Amino acid sequence: MAGKRDYYEVLGIDKSADKETIKKAYRKLAVKYHPDRNPGDKEAEEKFKEATEAYEILSDDQKRPIYDQYGFAGLDGMGGGGAGGYSHAFHDFSDLFGGAGGGFSDIFENIFGGGMGGFSSGSRSRNNNNGASLRYDLEISFKEAVYGCKKDIRFSHHETCSSCGGTGGASGSSRKTCPSCQGAGQIRRSAGFFQVQQTCPTCNGKGTVIDHPCTACQGSGVQEKSKVMTISIPAGVDDGRRITIPHQGDAGTNGGSAGDLIIVIHTEPDRYFERDANDLYCAVPISMSQAVLGADVTITSLDGRKITLKVPAGTTHGKLLRIKEEGVPYASSSRKGDLYVKIIVQLPSKLSRQQQKIMEEYAALENATKSPGLIELSSLGRS
Repeated sequence: MAGKRDYYEVLGIDKSADKETIKKAYRKLAVKYHPDRNPGDKEAEEKFKEATEAYEILSDDQKRPIYDQYGFAGLDGMGGGGAGGYSHAFHDFSDLFGGAGGGFSDIFENIFGGGMGGFSSGSRSRNNNNGASLRYDLEISFKEAVYGCKKDIRFSHHETCSSCGGTGGASGSSRKTCPSCQGAGQIRRSAGFFQVQQTCPTCNGKGTVIDHPCTACQGSGVQEKSKVMTISIPAGVDDGRRITIPHQGDAGTNGGSAGDLIIVIHTEPDRYFERDANDLYCAVPISMSQAVLGADVTITSLDGRKITLKVPAGTTHGKLLRIKEEGVPYASSSRKGDLYVKIIVQLPSKLSRQQQKIMEEYAALENATKSPGLIELSSLGRS
C-alpha cells in the first residue's frame, strides 16, 4: 500500500467527520476533477479516482470502522482500498448531489427542467404502459368479518376506450416515430460535463406519436367509467386485510395490462364481542347465588343462536369459561376457534328484609374472620 494517501487527508476532513461532511468534501473534489471537465488531464483523472476511492470507504458504515482501526491492510479482500477505478463514483448520484448545502438539485432543475430523478448511466427505459392499481377501503361489520359476506362496491376506473379500442388514434390514423426522440422514448440533455437522460415530453416515453388522436379519449386510449362489482369477503378476515382482484384497476395503454383492484378491509367494533385471532370473547353477568351454587345460563352467540353455558358452583368474579368451536372460522378449514365468556358476578345494591335476614343468618354460619390476611398474587392465576 506504499504511496497511498490517508483517505481523510485525500478528502481534507477530520477523522471525526460525519457523513454529510464526507459527502460535501467529495462533492467538491468530484466536480473539480471530473474527467468530463478535464479531458485528457491524467493528473485530474487520478485525483478523481483517489477521491472516489476515499469516499466509497469512508461513507460505508462497515468499511470505515475497519479502515479506522487497521488502515489499508484491513480492507484487503473487501472490494475497497485499491480498486483503482471509478465505475461506481456516482452510484447514489441523486443523494450525493441533491443533499443539503450543495444546491445541485436546483442546478439540475434549472438546466434540464427537472430534478435528479432523470439521471441515467445510459440504459434505455420506456414509460410503463400497464394500468395503475386502485385501492378501495371497505368497511364491514364485526359479524361480517367473522362469518364472511358478499358486498357490492362502486368505483371509478379507466377502461379501454370504446371508440378507438385503446389505440388512442382516430379511425384511419397511424403511429409514426416521435420527431423529438427519434423513437428512443428518451432524450439526452447536457450542460458542461453533466449529462442526463429524460423521458421524452412529446411522446411520454412511447417512442411514437399518433398523427390523428381519438377525440373520445384525447389519444390516451382509455376512458374513466363507473363500475359496480360484487366481491366475496372470506370468513375470518382480519382488520386491515388486503384482497387483490387482478386486472380490475385502470386499463393499460398501447397493449399494456390492466392494474389490480386492492380491497382494504376495515372492521367495525362490536358492542358485545371482541376477537383475538380465531377466538371470541364476551362477558356475561350472573347473580351471587348463581356463582355460589352454580347454574345453567343461556347466552346469545354472535350469529344469534342460543347457547347454554354451564357455570360451575363456586365460580368467582372474572372467571373465563370456554365454549369450544364457537369462535372465528379458520381459513380454508371447517375448524373454528373458541368462545371465552368472562363471568361478571353482580352483587345486589339493595336487599329486601327477607334477603337481609337470610344473609345475616349465612354470615353467622360463615363465621368470617374480621382480620383476613393477604393472598399471594401468584395464587390467583390469570383468570
